[in-house]
Amino acid sequence: MDDETINKVTFRIPNALALVGSASGEEWNGMTTSWITQLSMEPVLIGIGVDNTAVTHRLISEGGSFTVNLWDSDDTRPFVKFSKPAEREGNTLNGREVFQATTGAPVFKEALAWLDCEVRDSKDYGTHTLFVGEVVDAGINDEEPRAAAISDTRMKYGGVKRGGH
Repeated sequence: MDDETINKVTFRIPNALALVGSASGEEWNGMTTSWITQLSMEPVLIGIGVDNTAVTHRLISEGGSFTVNLWDSDDTRPFVKFSKPAEREGNTLNGREVFQATTGAPVFKEALAWLDCEVRDSKDYGTHTLFVGEVVDAGINDEEPRAAAISDTRMKYGGVKRGGH
């Protein structure tokens, strides 16, 4: 077993691609993520994996909530822009309009659909923390398009940690 094989296999795991909104006080962020899954039906729990060094990790830890914003598979450009910390200007992140739902974490107005989650648990698993959020609010803006997946892009995330990063 070698790193290259592990990367080739883990990069083939079918993953959704979404923007995670997070907030702590007046500091907001949006971050591209592909590590998202539903964990329970009652209550409805969503799990996301967040790099322990990311701004989003700190904001979710401090703010106690996050949003998952599903995006149109035909418009994957925002995912590249949100792979670095976002710039907030008023009610925008990287120039994209956001609003606050129940928890106060930012929700993207352009999202196909969104989930607003209050953190119920978190566990550090090495390089990433699994945040478990209970869905406390949700919305659908457009039911027609297919939600984006990492396979809609050239992006790769997962596998083994690469040296020098």
